[in-house]
Formats: sequence, structure tokens, C-alpha cells
Amino acid sequence: MLKTFSLGGIHPDENKLSADAPIEVLPVPETVAIPISQHIGAPAEPIVKKGDRVKVGQLIAKPSGFVSSYIHSSVSGTVDKIDELIDVSGYKRKAIIIKTEDDEWEETIDRSPDLITEIPATPEEIIKMIQEAGIVGLGGATFPAHIKLSPPPGKNCDILIINGVECEPYLTSDHRVMLEKGNEIMVGVQILMKALKVNNAIIGIENNKPDAIKHMITLASKYSGIVIEPLKVQYPQGGEKQLIDACIKRQVPSGKLPIEVGAVVQNVGTALAVYEAVQKKKPLIERVVTVTGKSVKKPCNLMVRLGTPVSALIEAAGGIPEDTEKIIGGGPMMGKALSTPDIPITKGSSGILLMPKKIATRKPVQNCIRCSKCVSVCPMGLSPYLLMTLAEKAIWDRAEDEAIMDCIECGSCSYTCPSSRPLLDYIRLGKSKVGQIMRSRTK
Repeated sequence: MLKTFSLGGIHPDENKLSADAPIEVLPVPETVAIPISQHIGAPAEPIVKKGDRVKVGQLIAKPSGFVSSYIHSSVSGTVDKIDELIDVSGYKRKAIIIKTEDDEWEETIDRSPDLITEIPATPEEIIKMIQEAGIVGLGGATFPAHIKLSPPPGKNCDILIINGVECEPYLTSDHRVMLEKGNEIMVGVQILMKALKVNNAIIGIENNKPDAIKHMITLASKYSGIVIEPLKVQYPQGGEKQLIDACIKRQVPSGKLPIEVGAVVQNVGTALAVYEAVQKKKPLIERVVTVTGKSVKKPCNLMVRLGTPVSALIEAAGGIPEDTEKIIGGGPMMGKALSTPDIPITKGSSGILLMPKKIATRKPVQNCIRCSKCVSVCPMGLSPYLLMTLAEKAIWDRAEDEAIMDCIECGSCSYTCPSSRPLLDYIRLGKSKVGQIMRSRTK
């Protein structure tokens, strides 16, 4: 019997329309807009100015705090300006705009396709290289990877878990990366294991990707300590706590991180980026993005330079269908509607979903009928109906007591609600406010 997590979860229609589409390299755009905040934590600080000449892979912004990340140029050309542009959040954020002139790379980057399996770097050197390459979690959370690889004093990791679940409906970028970059991922996993000083790693993959499971099992047989774990299809299994529960049956306590149960979780895309950083000296300047939708002419998976406008990806997929109501950054469950297709691709951009009006239009909100479906599907054991009410009425102390900050924003509650109540919308608002209150206490 296939493993899965023990609490809640749903199984929405998968619609993996681009699963058989090989990764294509999107042409380099004429201009890129590279946001200085592409990660959880403090925005980076630009170290270039208007008129500066930059190469592909050149450092253009440095971290401004403990939780922050390096930013590198994804193209070569001239810095046109540093300006505020609308990002995926819908707010204006600072970005470095670069006009592309050619494709000159930093000389230190190894661009050959040769697989390098030897790992001479020490754990400390690996973590430093990962930090300086600007690598963050590519599953969507964008937490700086080097911090995860440096457990605090008194906390020990005994297992690495690699997330190849890709439980979001429609998205297939991780699926294709496993099929086409499997060897690089395996070496990347070994690098992560060496950095953490652990001997065991599990790569969890949902059973709706049988070709990826078969391929990765074959590859893993050549690498010591790496096990492939096929998992039952259950959303949101890609959540860290859910994946840990599914793979090793350890439950992360409320308000705690995975290291509390001796685990560190990284995405398969992150493992690939780690391989490229440590073995090829290549910083994080591009990623695979799925472009899809039921009316999209050519659902595809594209290797995209960071800072490329979303409009360029949509054009490569055949343009915007006439019946499109929303353009979603990410998947339909946790993604957010974009206010404009001019928004740039960032480190956390896993997909672009063009949603037809028939699917995107929300149904009228009705009164709660106390059916408790939202409670039964919540993978964190929360009471979404109650959290929505508390946020709606601004009862913040009670919302905190009811563990609103434990919500992983998976959207399972809203998906299953027969009254079409905007549960997740209000919970997100509540989390924002309660988070502000909690942070104010530490100042």
C-alpha cells in the first residue's frame, strides 16, 4: 500500500496537460527585470547602477540580512535602470532592469554538459557555494537553501527528504526535470547529504508520475543511501510537514520546523540548482516553468532566464486564449492571480496557468452550513470555518490561540466548501495581521 500523510487532504483533478512536453529553452528576451526580492526574508541590496555592463551569472545584489539571498544577472548587457515594478504580489517592488546585448557568461561557469560526480568540497564549502549562488527553495517557498543546511545548535538532522511530489494540479516542471536531469539531481542530492552530514535520503514522488519513478529508481541504484519512495496521490503532499509524515511517519509539532524531527526537505529543482552551483559554479539564473491551461494551444515546460516577462512565456505557448479570465502565477490551489502579464519570472515561479472564465469565476458565497468538510480536509488539523470568522471579525488573539499561523495556505478548505466561502482569503489576511502582532512583540 502506498504511503501518504495521515491527516486531511484532497484529490483535485490533476490536468497534467504538459507532462509529455520536453523542456524547451526560451530565447533570451531583449530586456529582463530582475526583482531584488525573490526569496523569503529581507530584499537584497543592489551593487550595480545604471550604465554598468554585466555578464550572465554576475552578482548584481547582495543579501541585506541573515534571511536573504544573493541575486545574479541572468543576461549580459547594460543596466538600464533600477526601478519599482509590479511583481507577483501585485505590489510595486524594486527591480534591476537590464537591456540584453549578447550572451557573454562569467568565465568561471562550466557550461559543458559533462556530468561531474566527484564532490571534493567540504560540507562548509558546499554551504558557502550554495549561499553565494543565491539558491532558494524552488518548490515555491523560496527559503534560502543555505540556512536549511545549517541546523541551529542542539538540532541534528538524520535524514534528507527530496520533494518530487509536485502535487499542484496542472504543474509538471518538476516531473520533466526528474526525467531529463535525473543524474544531475542524484549528484545534487549527494551534495546536500554531504552538507548535512547524513547518510540517507528519500526522494518522494507521487504515483501519478510512473515514468519518473521508474527512471529515478534506476538512477538511484547507482548512488549510495538514496531511496525512491512512490507515494499515494494526495494534495497537499508537497507541503514539508505532510511529506515528512508520508515518508518517515514523523509529525512536526505546531509552530516548529522540520529539523525538530531530524529532517531537512529540499525540492528536486533545488537539488538540480545545487548540483549546478557546486559542480559547475553556476548561480541560480534560470529555472523550468510550466505554461498550461485547458484552452492553451501548446502546454509546455520552458527553461527560462529569471526576469523574463510572463508574456514571453505565454507567447511561446501559443498566446492568450480568448476565453482566459485569469493568469495565475503557480498552480490553481496555491497560486495567485497576476495583475499583468508583464510581471517577471522569479526564482519561485513554478508555473503560469491561463484559466478560462468558466473555471475561474467564483460561485456566490452562501452561509456556512456547519458540514465540517473544511475541518476534515485540513492537513494541519485546523478549523478553517472558525479561523475565517475570527479574521473577519478581527479577533486576533483568539486567531493566534487557534493556531492560524500553522495554516500552509493549501486551499483545501476553500476547494471543498459547498457554500463557496472564501476561507483561505480571510485566513491569509488573518495570518498577515497575527504575524505582524507576533513580530512586534520581539522588537
